[in-house]
Amino acid sequence: MKYTILLILFAVELFSSVIKAPIVTIDKERATIEIDHIDVGVSGFVVHHITPDHSAILKNATVIAFDRDKKIATIQMSHFNALKNNSLPYGKWKPQVGDTVELTFGYSRALLIAPSEEIYHRITKSVNIQWIHPDLFATVLSFSGHPTPLRSDFTNFANAGSVGLLFVFLDQIVYTVDIKSFSILNITKAPLEVKKRQKPFYTRVQNIDAAWWGEGSDAMEHYRPHYYELLVSANKKNKEFYEIVKSHKELEYLVNEFEIGKK
Repeated sequence: MKYTILLILFAVELFSSVIKAPIVTIDKERATIEIDHIDVGVSGFVVHHITPDHSAILKNATVIAFDRDKKIATIQMSHFNALKNNSLPYGKWKPQVGDTVELTFGYSRALLIAPSEEIYHRITKSVNIQWIHPDLFATVLSFSGHPTPLRSDFTNFANAGSVGLLFVFLDQIVYTVDIKSFSILNITKAPLEVKKRQKPFYTRVQNIDAAWWGEGSDAMEHYRPHYYELLVSANKKNKEFYEIVKSHKELEYLVNEFEIGKK
């Protein structure tokens, strides 16, 4: 089927290897690198080489702009806490010109949010990638007491399991998302019929424990609106996604969240 071929081709192109490039310029929490092509929203980290055989990760890194003519990508840096260990000493190094930005780390491992077992198996069999079963994510949610997953739950899961990509199936479309930045990297039509939706997503875990209070502690009421809301919050300038959301009357309340056409 056509959508299957598209998914496979995209996977082969995107997940091939980690992208590495030295920092060319740096200004506070932003840096630039020279690169032939990169998508806005791709994440990774900044590595400082102490010696030829020793290095340290200094910052998280996310592509926030790419100049196709100059082949320059702008990187937003932020605090790196994925390997936090209070028993280990911290270096005082700061990112500098010549340090390496490593992007697409973990893109060979992905989590799929699907509304049913059939949809889950159809998509996972179409994409050549290492799939992390949603049962693991459901178990993590249970420890957090979040039967309704928050964006922070996805980030924490990514850090714990070195997962780089999130696939979300909504209304016969598969969204490929950087699981840390939550930026949509690809939108692919997948004309699969959903007969019955499972909330919060397909998993064999029968019950996700809930915390007594707090965001995410209530059971998910509706599958579609929740994931649209999560995606909109991080993709307010995505014109293609804007048109998709606008085409659904029941999602009209989300249209004004976009920054499309606003000064």
